[in-house]
Amino acid sequence: LLTGLYPHQVGYGSLKALSYPAYQGYVNEDNAMIPEVLESAGYFSFMTGKWHLGFGKGVTPIGRGFDRSLDVSAGELYFWNDPDTKAGKTLHWNDQKISYTDERLPDQWYSSDLWAEIGMKFAQQAIDADKPFFWYLPYVGAHFPLQAPAETIAKYRGKYMNGWEEVRKSRFVKQRQSGLFDDAGELTPLNPKAQDWDSLSDEEKDRYDLQMAIYAAVIEEIDKSIGKILDWLEEKGELDNTLIILMSDNGGNAEPGMEGRCEGADPGAAGSTVYLGGNWANAANTPYFLYKHHAHQGGCNTPFIVSWRDGIDESLWGTLRKDTYAHVIDIMPTLVEISGAEYPTERDGHTVPSMEGTSLVPLLEGRDIDGNRPIIVEHEGNKMLRKGRWKIVQEYRETEWRLYDLEVNPTEMVNLAGECPDVLDDMISEYRRMADHTGVLDLDEFSVGKWYTPVDEYPGME
Repeated sequence: LLTGLYPHQVGYGSLKALSYPAYQGYVNEDNAMIPEVLESAGYFSFMTGKWHLGFGKGVTPIGRGFDRSLDVSAGELYFWNDPDTKAGKTLHWNDQKISYTDERLPDQWYSSDLWAEIGMKFAQQAIDADKPFFWYLPYVGAHFPLQAPAETIAKYRGKYMNGWEEVRKSRFVKQRQSGLFDDAGELTPLNPKAQDWDSLSDEEKDRYDLQMAIYAAVIEEIDKSIGKILDWLEEKGELDNTLIILMSDNGGNAEPGMEGRCEGADPGAAGSTVYLGGNWANAANTPYFLYKHHAHQGGCNTPFIVSWRDGIDESLWGTLRKDTYAHVIDIMPTLVEISGAEYPTERDGHTVPSMEGTSLVPLLEGRDIDGNRPIIVEHEGNKMLRKGRWKIVQEYRETEWRLYDLEVNPTEMVNLAGECPDVLDDMISEYRRMADHTGVLDLDEFSVGKWYTPVDEYPGME
């Protein structure tokens, strides 16, 4: 997202450090990040939120072009009184470690509010200096362990007592009514490992309702935080000419297994450990199947929502594009075109490869982008290639590729590998070419968690 390159090209093909340059587990020097590029157009850049790009290896926000930063080094931090001080919850202000009660921070903060409040102060510095600004805001929510204010959690208690399958069904009805899916989309089968809601005890149902209520509360707190930022931008007269991009980083999270976790004296509060789990991830991922980690749509298809009053014709406001696809590598070229920045060929003596993505500005103008370009994904051995309407997928340790026609079957329920061998062969060849180009390797050094369910085990899948 920050480099305009595929993760393997910058050394981050895996979160876990492996003994291959493309999988070293932190960002290398052979790239330029968005703030480094936007500097050429006079931008003031800052970030607030999660920085999981290799802080301990010297890859820091200020070191990579940001003018200001408040970051947590890996995530998982929600409350000011969180008792966990492990490395992944270390706060930094402009690359310097600070305490949770640092005088520059508000009292008794909740992190979604913290990132917004400090970010607005940084934005004010840009406004005062009469500079355009770039704000990178990777929220911690809804990363495990899920935590939220008690009063927000209470709003959702009891709303999920009808169970995950009923929630999936009702959500899919709403998705169809809103135009997200038409008759080509089908609701995928429930994970065969999912528990039968009606077989659960009242105590178990109450616990699962609580887990989902906490998750919903985390999401609401993000919504409220974004709302505060939008109100502030409007108050400052900056909203109309600010391009805002909202997206998620992966599909629903089934970790650590179907049941999730709900631990602590006060689940959802600081110090507690709550994971949504696979049962509820089925609902979070409606109508797809499989989850974060995977290369099927349930693992790697995310929303992309854009607002820019001055830059998007009013006739396009509130419209939905389903006839194309994009990748996070497209954000860099989009911002380069809009800002007028110059993308470099070199940074600090390191050669910077050409951007891999394509500008999405045509979409903001109601035009088309290349609808047949190949896009590759490999994450923890889970592989896919998208090219036009076709997509091939081979999940970790599977021996065969699956082929899907996403125009006819966007939820990937029908495998056409046996019916369209020529298409399959062409797609596999394209995957190998793209893998060679980006540094993707075929490795067997990853592990799978209890959430893992082979595709062949899903009922009704062809």
